[in-house]
Amino acid sequence: MSRNTVMTAIGVLALGALVATMVGSYRVLSYIAALLIVGVVASSSIERGSRELDLAPYWGLLGLLAATFFAGVTAIWLLWTPGQTEYTYVFGIPQATLAYLVLIWLFPLAGAILYSLRFPAIGSDEIVDGIMERARSAQDGRRLPLVPDRTAREGDD
Repeated sequence: MSRNTVMTAIGVLALGALVATMVGSYRVLSYIAALLIVGVVASSSIERGSRELDLAPYWGLLGLLAATFFAGVTAIWLLWTPGQTEYTYVFGIPQATLAYLVLIWLFPLAGAILYSLRFPAIGSDEIVDGIMERARSAQDGRRLPLVPDRTAREGDD
């Protein structure tokens, strides 16, 4: 997948969100918004420069994020309708609100915390040192913006 393809898909999703908002189709908007969020998170792997978009390391995380978002949005729309005034409560919270909190906020947050706790096992010092060494070798010999010159100027000792 190329960078242009990903950015085009994100643009189409954003346009779809605008159209869904204009026609007042908020159920469709909520699903498009979930796709848009997952797409933007997925596009963060473009950091590799001009190479192809590589989602291989992220498929599990993206799949879980998409699943929790879609489960959350579906639960909200099944448990709540616009104009509803009577609610069924669980733990003192309306069911739709509880589904929103758990599936759209708590599960993704718990996943991020678990991933960060597990990262030291995945990203050992050798792997991080290898990444840093490749980055340094790629930057050697290049003139990069915002990096001060290392030559002595007049008046310097």
